[in-house]
Amino acid sequence: MTIIYEDVLKAKKRIDKYIYRTPLDRSMCLSDEDMDIYLKLESQQGMKCAKLRGALSKLTSLSNEEIKRGIVAISSGNHGAAVSYASYLLGIENVTIYVPETTPKPKVEKIKYYGANVIGVGKNYDEAHEIGLERIRDSDSIFVDPCSDEVVIAGQGTIAIEILEQQPHIDTILVPIGGGGIITGISIAAKHIKPDIKIIGLQTAACPAMVESIKDKKFYEMFPTEPSICDALVGGVGYIPYKMAEQCIDDIIVVEEEDIAKAVSFLIKKEKVISEPAGAIGVAAVRKNYSTLKGRNVAVVITGGNIDEDLMVKLLNK
Repeated sequence: MTIIYEDVLKAKKRIDKYIYRTPLDRSMCLSDEDMDIYLKLESQQGMKCAKLRGALSKLTSLSNEEIKRGIVAISSGNHGAAVSYASYLLGIENVTIYVPETTPKPKVEKIKYYGANVIGVGKNYDEAHEIGLERIRDSDSIFVDPCSDEVVIAGQGTIAIEILEQQPHIDTILVPIGGGGIITGISIAAKHIKPDIKIIGLQTAACPAMVESIKDKKFYEMFPTEPSICDALVGGVGYIPYKMAEQCIDDIIVVEEEDIAKAVSFLIKKEKVISEPAGAIGVAAVRKNYSTLKGRNVAVVITGGNIDEDLMVKLLNK
Protein backbone atom coordinates (compact mmCIF):
# COMPACT_ATOMS: atom_id res chain seq x y z
CA MET A 1 0.00 0.00 0.00
CA THR A 2 2.98 2.34 0.38
CA ILE A 3 3.50 4.66 -2.59
CA ILE A 4 6.99 6.02 -3.19
CA TYR A 5 8.53 8.70 -5.40
CA GLU A 6 9.75 6.12 -7.93
CA ASP A 7 6.09 5.21 -8.57
CA VAL A 8 5.40 8.86 -9.46
CA LEU A 9 8.39 8.92 -11.83
CA LYS A 10 7.15 5.76 -13.56
CA ALA A 11 3.69 7.30 -13.92
CA LYS A 12 5.21 10.47 -15.36
CA LYS A 13 7.09 8.49 -17.99
CA ARG A 14 3.89 6.70 -19.05
CA ILE A 15 1.62 9.76 -19.24
CA ASP A 16 3.95 12.58 -20.33
CA LYS A 17 2.97 12.48 -24.00
CA TYR A 18 -0.74 12.69 -23.18
CA ILE A 19 -0.87 15.50 -20.62
CA TYR A 20 -0.43 19.26 -20.73
CA ARG A 21 2.26 20.86 -18.57
CA THR A 22 -0.10 23.37 -16.97
CA PRO A 23 0.98 26.95 -16.12
CA LEU A 24 2.11 28.00 -12.66
CA ASP A 25 1.15 31.67 -12.74
CA ARG A 26 2.10 34.22 -10.09
CA SER A 27 -1.03 35.96 -8.85
CA MET A 28 -0.67 39.74 -8.95
CA CYS A 29 -3.86 40.13 -6.92
CA LEU A 30 -2.97 37.72 -4.11
CA SER A 31 0.81 38.19 -3.89
CA ASP A 32 2.45 41.08 -2.05
CA GLU A 33 5.88 42.05 -0.76
CA ASP A 34 5.56 39.47 2.03
CA MET A 35 4.52 36.42 0.02
CA ASP A 36 4.33 34.97 -3.48
CA ILE A 37 1.14 33.15 -4.43
CA TYR A 38 1.20 31.00 -7.57
CA LEU A 39 -1.78 29.33 -9.21
CA LYS A 40 -1.16 25.84 -10.63
CA LEU A 41 -3.80 25.83 -13.35
CA GLU A 42 -4.86 22.20 -13.56
CA SER A 43 -8.18 23.72 -14.61
CA GLN A 44 -6.46 23.99 -18.01
CA GLN A 45 -5.46 20.31 -18.08
CA GLY A 46 -7.17 18.02 -20.61
CA MET A 47 -10.85 17.71 -19.68
CA LYS A 48 -10.27 20.79 -17.50
CA CYS A 49 -9.30 18.69 -14.48
CA ALA A 50 -6.24 17.37 -12.65
CA LYS A 51 -7.70 13.88 -12.46
CA LEU A 52 -6.72 13.14 -16.05
CA ARG A 53 -3.21 12.43 -14.75
CA GLY A 54 -4.36 9.67 -12.42
CA ALA A 55 -6.74 8.14 -14.96
CA LEU A 56 -4.01 7.98 -17.60
CA SER A 57 -1.54 6.57 -15.10
CA LYS A 58 -3.89 3.67 -14.35
CA LEU A 59 -5.01 2.95 -17.90
CA THR A 60 -1.48 3.04 -19.35
CA SER A 61 -0.42 0.47 -16.74
CA LEU A 62 -2.98 -2.15 -17.80
CA SER A 63 -2.31 -5.20 -19.95
CA ASN A 64 -4.37 -5.92 -23.09
CA GLU A 65 -6.08 -8.74 -21.23
CA GLU A 66 -7.13 -6.38 -18.43
CA ILE A 67 -8.38 -3.76 -20.90
CA LYS A 68 -10.59 -6.36 -22.60
CA ARG A 69 -12.41 -6.92 -19.30
CA GLY A 70 -13.80 -3.38 -19.43
CA ILE A 71 -13.16 -0.24 -17.38
CA VAL A 72 -15.41 1.01 -14.57
CA ALA A 73 -15.23 4.14 -12.39
CA ILE A 74 -17.38 5.89 -9.80
CA SER A 75 -17.25 9.66 -9.88
CA SER A 76 -18.85 12.95 -8.86
CA GLY A 77 -17.93 14.10 -12.37
CA ASN A 78 -14.30 15.02 -12.98
CA HIS A 79 -12.77 11.58 -12.43
CA GLY A 80 -15.41 10.04 -14.70
CA ALA A 81 -14.70 12.60 -17.43
CA ALA A 82 -10.97 11.94 -17.05
CA VAL A 83 -11.39 8.16 -17.33
CA SER A 84 -13.66 8.58 -20.37
CA TYR A 85 -11.21 10.92 -22.11
CA ALA A 86 -8.15 8.83 -21.20
CA SER A 87 -9.90 5.76 -22.59
CA TYR A 88 -10.66 7.66 -25.79
CA LEU A 89 -6.99 8.72 -26.14
CA LEU A 90 -5.84 5.13 -25.69
CA GLY A 91 -8.52 3.58 -27.90
CA ILE A 92 -10.19 1.72 -25.03
CA GLU A 93 -13.88 0.87 -25.40
CA ASN A 94 -16.37 -0.68 -22.96
CA VAL A 95 -16.12 2.03 -20.30
CA THR A 96 -18.83 2.58 -17.65
CA ILE A 97 -19.00 5.49 -15.20
CA TYR A 98 -21.35 5.57 -12.20
CA VAL A 99 -22.23 9.11 -11.11
CA PRO A 100 -24.63 10.60 -8.53
CA GLU A 101 -27.94 11.72 -10.01
CA THR A 102 -27.02 15.26 -8.88
CA THR A 103 -23.84 15.46 -11.01
CA PRO A 104 -23.67 18.80 -12.91
CA LYS A 105 -24.85 18.46 -16.49
CA PRO A 106 -21.59 19.73 -18.10
CA LYS A 107 -19.64 16.94 -16.40
CA VAL A 108 -22.12 14.25 -17.49
CA GLU A 109 -22.01 15.57 -21.07
CA LYS A 110 -18.20 15.42 -21.10
CA ILE A 111 -18.18 11.84 -19.86
CA LYS A 112 -20.64 10.79 -22.57
CA TYR A 113 -18.92 12.78 -25.32
CA TYR A 114 -15.78 10.64 -25.17
CA GLY A 115 -17.69 7.39 -25.37
CA ALA A 116 -18.24 6.15 -21.82
CA ASN A 117 -21.58 4.78 -20.70
CA VAL A 118 -22.95 6.93 -17.83
CA ILE A 119 -25.19 5.46 -15.14
CA GLY A 120 -26.76 7.84 -12.60
CA VAL A 121 -27.32 6.27 -9.18
CA GLY A 122 -27.87 7.70 -5.69
CA LYS A 123 -28.66 11.17 -4.39
CA ASN A 124 -25.03 11.99 -3.50
CA TYR A 125 -21.49 10.69 -4.01
CA ASP A 126 -21.51 8.31 -1.05
CA GLU A 127 -24.73 6.65 -2.24
CA ALA A 128 -23.40 6.41 -5.81
CA HIS A 129 -20.14 4.95 -4.49
CA GLU A 130 -21.94 2.30 -2.45
CA ILE A 131 -24.27 1.25 -5.29
CA GLY A 132 -21.47 1.35 -7.86
CA LEU A 133 -19.15 -0.82 -5.76
CA GLU A 134 -21.94 -3.35 -5.28
CA ARG A 135 -22.39 -3.67 -9.03
CA ILE A 136 -18.65 -3.72 -9.74
CA ARG A 137 -18.18 -6.68 -7.38
CA ASP A 138 -20.43 -8.73 -9.64
CA SER A 139 -18.36 -7.93 -12.74
CA ASP A 140 -14.86 -8.76 -13.95
CA SER A 141 -14.15 -5.15 -14.95
CA ILE A 142 -11.11 -3.10 -13.90
CA PHE A 143 -12.12 -0.52 -11.30
CA VAL A 144 -10.32 2.83 -11.56
CA ASP A 145 -10.52 4.24 -8.04
CA PRO A 146 -9.65 7.98 -7.87
CA CYS A 147 -8.76 7.98 -4.19
CA SER A 148 -7.33 4.62 -3.17
CA ASP A 149 -5.47 3.16 -6.13
CA GLU A 150 -1.68 3.36 -5.86
CA VAL A 151 -1.20 3.81 -9.61
CA VAL A 152 -3.83 6.57 -9.85
CA ILE A 153 -2.35 8.41 -6.86
CA ALA A 154 1.14 8.17 -8.37
CA GLY A 155 -0.17 9.86 -11.52
CA GLN A 156 -1.52 12.75 -9.47
CA GLY A 157 1.92 13.18 -7.92
CA THR A 158 3.26 14.43 -11.27
CA ILE A 159 1.64 17.80 -10.44
CA ALA A 160 4.21 18.31 -7.68
CA ILE A 161 7.14 17.51 -9.97
CA GLU A 162 5.96 20.22 -12.38
CA ILE A 163 5.39 22.79 -9.63
CA LEU A 164 8.91 22.39 -8.24
CA GLU A 165 10.48 22.40 -11.69
CA GLN A 166 8.61 25.60 -12.58
CA GLN A 167 9.31 27.39 -9.27
CA PRO A 168 11.92 25.60 -7.09
CA HIS A 169 11.49 28.16 -4.29
CA ILE A 170 7.91 27.04 -3.53
CA ASP A 171 7.77 26.06 0.14
CA THR A 172 4.02 25.51 0.61
CA ILE A 173 1.42 23.77 -1.57
CA LEU A 174 -2.32 24.13 -1.00
CA VAL A 175 -4.39 21.21 -2.30
CA PRO A 176 -8.16 20.53 -2.19
CA ILE A 177 -9.21 17.32 -0.44
CA GLY A 178 -12.20 15.24 -1.50
CA GLY A 179 -11.26 11.59 -1.22
CA GLY A 180 -7.61 12.59 -0.78
CA GLY A 181 -5.95 11.01 -3.81
CA ILE A 182 -4.56 14.22 -5.29
CA ILE A 183 -3.05 15.60 -2.08
CA THR A 184 -1.49 12.20 -1.30
CA GLY A 185 0.22 11.97 -4.70
CA ILE A 186 1.39 15.58 -4.59
CA SER A 187 2.79 15.17 -1.09
CA ILE A 188 4.70 11.96 -1.87
CA ALA A 189 6.51 13.66 -4.75
CA ALA A 190 6.94 17.10 -3.19
CA LYS A 191 8.33 15.83 0.13
CA HIS A 192 10.81 13.58 -1.68
CA ILE A 193 12.10 16.49 -3.77
CA LYS A 194 11.95 19.03 -0.93
CA PRO A 195 11.56 17.35 2.50
CA ASP A 196 10.77 20.56 4.41
CA ILE A 197 7.91 21.65 2.10
CA LYS A 198 4.50 22.16 3.74
CA ILE A 199 1.48 20.42 2.22
CA ILE A 200 -1.77 21.99 3.35
CA GLY A 201 -5.13 20.39 2.59
CA LEU A 202 -8.36 22.26 1.97
CA GLN A 203 -11.84 21.03 2.83
CA THR A 204 -15.27 22.58 2.57
CA ALA A 205 -17.07 23.11 5.88
CA ALA A 206 -19.97 21.22 4.28
CA CYS A 207 -17.95 17.98 4.39
CA PRO A 208 -14.73 17.97 6.48
CA ALA A 209 -14.34 14.20 6.19
CA MET A 210 -10.52 14.05 6.31
CA VAL A 211 -10.37 16.47 9.25
CA GLU A 212 -12.72 14.24 11.25
CA SER A 213 -10.98 11.03 10.14
CA ILE A 214 -7.64 12.32 11.41
CA LYS A 215 -9.15 13.73 14.61
CA ASP A 216 -11.13 10.57 15.42
CA LYS A 217 -8.42 8.21 14.07
CA LYS A 218 -11.19 6.54 12.10
CA PHE A 219 -11.56 5.78 8.41
CA TYR A 220 -14.71 7.54 7.21
CA GLU A 221 -15.41 5.91 3.86
CA MET A 222 -18.80 7.64 3.98
CA PHE A 223 -19.43 11.00 5.62
CA PRO A 224 -22.56 13.14 6.07
CA THR A 225 -22.63 16.16 3.77
CA GLU A 226 -24.45 19.46 4.01
CA PRO A 227 -25.61 21.11 0.77
CA SER A 228 -22.48 22.17 -1.13
CA ILE A 229 -21.42 23.87 -4.35
CA CYS A 230 -18.25 21.73 -4.20
CA ASP A 231 -19.52 18.50 -5.76
CA ALA A 232 -15.95 17.23 -6.16
CA LEU A 233 -15.13 17.62 -2.44
CA VAL A 234 -18.03 15.84 -0.76
CA GLY A 235 -18.31 12.29 0.54
CA GLY A 236 -15.90 10.11 2.48
CA VAL A 237 -12.16 9.67 2.11
CA GLY A 238 -10.08 6.96 0.42
CA TYR A 239 -8.37 4.32 2.54
CA ILE A 240 -4.82 4.96 1.27
CA PRO A 241 -5.09 8.76 1.75
CA TYR A 242 -6.44 8.16 5.26
CA LYS A 243 -3.61 5.75 6.17
CA MET A 244 -0.95 8.08 4.69
CA ALA A 245 -2.45 11.35 5.98
CA GLU A 246 -0.09 11.68 8.93
CA GLN A 247 3.01 11.59 6.71
CA CYS A 248 1.48 13.48 3.78
CA ILE A 249 -0.62 16.31 5.24
CA ASP A 250 0.90 19.00 7.47
CA ASP A 251 -2.34 20.88 8.11
CA ILE A 252 -5.91 21.20 6.82
CA ILE A 253 -7.82 24.46 6.43
CA VAL A 254 -11.61 24.18 6.53
CA VAL A 255 -13.22 26.78 4.26
CA GLU A 256 -16.78 28.12 4.39
CA GLU A 257 -19.00 27.67 1.33
CA GLU A 258 -19.66 31.42 1.13
CA ASP A 259 -15.92 32.13 0.87
CA ILE A 260 -15.52 29.47 -1.84
CA ALA A 261 -18.35 31.08 -3.84
CA LYS A 262 -16.59 34.46 -3.62
CA ALA A 263 -13.30 32.87 -4.71
CA VAL A 264 -14.88 31.53 -7.93
CA SER A 265 -16.01 35.07 -8.79
CA PHE A 266 -12.64 36.55 -7.74
CA LEU A 267 -10.73 34.16 -10.01
CA ILE A 268 -12.85 35.02 -13.03
CA LYS A 269 -12.92 38.78 -12.48
CA LYS A 270 -9.40 39.38 -11.21
CA GLU A 271 -7.27 36.48 -12.47
CA LYS A 272 -9.27 35.68 -15.64
CA VAL A 273 -9.31 32.02 -14.55
CA ILE A 274 -12.41 29.85 -14.76
CA SER A 275 -12.53 27.41 -11.87
CA GLU A 276 -15.20 25.20 -10.42
CA PRO A 277 -15.83 25.78 -6.69
CA ALA A 278 -13.79 22.73 -5.64
CA GLY A 279 -10.83 24.12 -7.58
CA ALA A 280 -11.22 27.62 -6.17
CA ILE A 281 -11.15 26.54 -2.52
CA GLY A 282 -7.40 27.26 -2.25
CA VAL A 283 -7.90 30.87 -3.31
CA ALA A 284 -10.65 31.20 -0.70
CA ALA A 285 -8.24 29.82 1.90
CA VAL A 286 -5.51 32.29 0.93
CA ARG A 287 -7.87 35.25 1.09
CA LYS A 288 -8.98 34.25 4.60
CA ASN A 289 -5.54 33.27 5.93
CA TYR A 290 -3.09 35.94 4.74
CA SER A 291 -1.45 36.25 8.14
CA THR A 292 -0.61 32.55 8.48
CA LEU A 293 0.92 32.45 4.97
CA LYS A 294 3.07 35.57 5.35
CA GLY A 295 6.65 35.10 4.24
CA ARG A 296 5.87 31.92 2.32
CA ASN A 297 6.05 31.01 -1.38
CA VAL A 298 2.76 29.26 -2.02
CA ALA A 299 1.45 27.16 -4.91
CA VAL A 300 -2.33 26.84 -4.96
CA VAL A 301 -3.55 23.89 -7.02
CA ILE A 302 -6.66 24.86 -9.02
CA THR A 303 -7.84 21.32 -9.61
CA GLY A 304 -10.68 21.80 -12.08
CA GLY A 305 -12.58 24.17 -14.33
CA ASN A 306 -15.78 22.23 -15.00
CA ILE A 307 -18.28 24.66 -13.50
CA ASP A 308 -21.97 24.55 -14.35
CA GLU A 309 -22.74 27.64 -16.45
CA ASP A 310 -25.84 28.61 -14.44
CA LEU A 311 -23.86 28.40 -11.20
CA MET A 312 -21.07 30.49 -12.73
CA VAL A 313 -23.50 33.25 -13.75
CA LYS A 314 -25.15 33.13 -10.33
CA LEU A 315 -21.83 33.47 -8.48
CA LEU A 316 -20.65 36.29 -10.77
CA ASN A 317 -23.85 38.24 -10.15
CA LYS A 318 -23.87 37.73 -6.38
